[in-house]
Amino acid sequence: MMNRFFETIILVGLCLVALVSCENEAIEEPAPNIVLFLVDDMGWQDTSVPFWTEKTAFNDRYHTPNMERLAKEGMKFTQAYATPVCSPTRVSLMTGMNAARHRVTNWTLKKDVIQPMEVNHPQLEFPRWNVNGMSPVAGDSLAVYAMPLPQALHDVGYFTVHAGKAHLGAIGTPGENPLNLGFDINIAGHAAGAPESYLGTENFGNGKEGKEIWAVPGLEKYHGKDIYLTEAITQEALKALDSAVTVQQPFFLYMAHYAVHTPIMGDDRFFQKYLEKGLDSIEAKYASMVEGMDKSLGDIMDFLEKKNIGENTIILFMSDNGGLSAHARGGEPHTHNKPLASGKGSMYEGGIREPMLVKWPGKTKPESVTDYQVIIEDFYPTIIEMAGIDSLQTVQKIDGESFTAVLKGEHEYAGTRPLIWHYPNEWGVTGPGIGAASTVRNGEWKLIYFHADRRIELYNIVEDIGESKNLVADNPEKARELAQLLTNRLKDMNAQMPIDKVTGEHVVYPIELF
Repeated sequence: MMNRFFETIILVGLCLVALVSCENEAIEEPAPNIVLFLVDDMGWQDTSVPFWTEKTAFNDRYHTPNMERLAKEGMKFTQAYATPVCSPTRVSLMTGMNAARHRVTNWTLKKDVIQPMEVNHPQLEFPRWNVNGMSPVAGDSLAVYAMPLPQALHDVGYFTVHAGKAHLGAIGTPGENPLNLGFDINIAGHAAGAPESYLGTENFGNGKEGKEIWAVPGLEKYHGKDIYLTEAITQEALKALDSAVTVQQPFFLYMAHYAVHTPIMGDDRFFQKYLEKGLDSIEAKYASMVEGMDKSLGDIMDFLEKKNIGENTIILFMSDNGGLSAHARGGEPHTHNKPLASGKGSMYEGGIREPMLVKWPGKTKPESVTDYQVIIEDFYPTIIEMAGIDSLQTVQKIDGESFTAVLKGEHEYAGTRPLIWHYPNEWGVTGPGIGAASTVRNGEWKLIYFHADRRIELYNIVEDIGESKNLVADNPEKARELAQLLTNRLKDMNAQMPIDKVTGEHVVYPIELF
């Protein structure tokens, strides 16, 4: 009898253990908080974190301790790409679509109007691209209709915060206001892509006659105060997050700083140290803007630790295009991103390659580095997967591919996935590689097709990161192969092409030159 009694007790105990185990397996992990930290016009080397195989003089120039901190806690992407200018990148980020498909191929501002520099181009007539940006409403003219990323997150219970630069829709359109795109809170975001002023003492540009378009909205409490725009936006963003943390709601923070876009205005907290380093006044101001941006990143990371939610918060850091180098900077133009060629507005690496960091606690190995090639539209499906959304129905075709497997250390780039850029437009500034063009990178090879003169350039990026030797004559078969690949992708996405003003015909696809 006693043995039977003990056998019964043991059996009951095993059943209880099994029951508890099953219940634990049924308990779902809490949805992760997500911080998407996007910097404006930040170059690949505008940081003390080296993204190349060696540290450069630019890495020694800038001081970004919080980017260093993030790199130590997460993964560094050495080959991450955006588009050459801002709005195409931001719309790709919010839709998962390639710019050739969504057709917001240039920067947006005024409704139904192409940019002034596109009106009287000597060689090309530019297509009627989606000048009104993106829209959550079907049928809006000259706008791409899509399920915005924040809307998808909002619909599954995320508290969604937009902070900083929006630049997603033209003035007077639904896409102008982030609140129409799935954000619960909008801090300082509107149609313009640059601030009239970074200074609170100048009311961030408010009150300046004729500059109303560029004045930063919604920060009246800081008007007249000695505070930099980057700091004001950060403080407001953290206040918004605090309310979500209080009620234990998962949040998505899109921290999209205006910095380091022009006007180049020094952040007095950091300006003097760069003068003392020997930089000229303009470059010292620029460096101070970079460090002010980095402080914002650190403030957010400190907030997460203070609230004990750092281990359940993903941080993604990215820039929207290459570093400004064609104008407004100190020193020699087109040199601020070397060894990369050129800068913002260009199809060369200096115009599209970005600093990228990701921390995914429990998933990403600290201090890890990957050469996996990603492009801006990849963020959409990646963040959707991170949030645990597995059945999203979008009205748009998603061109991006999730890189969560890379973050988990499960996959490395095999060198076979083509990346595509398409810019049938005019930025307005001249310089190397700047202007209407289409580009493909496949593995170590990159082909650029310039629309105005039908010029084709071929580079081996692994061997020639500075794109100094055009290899078309040396390797015509590789050039033809990539021209065919680029042509196929442009046709698949129904990409718009400019019209040659001399012939009156659309610019031919690159394969037609062979």
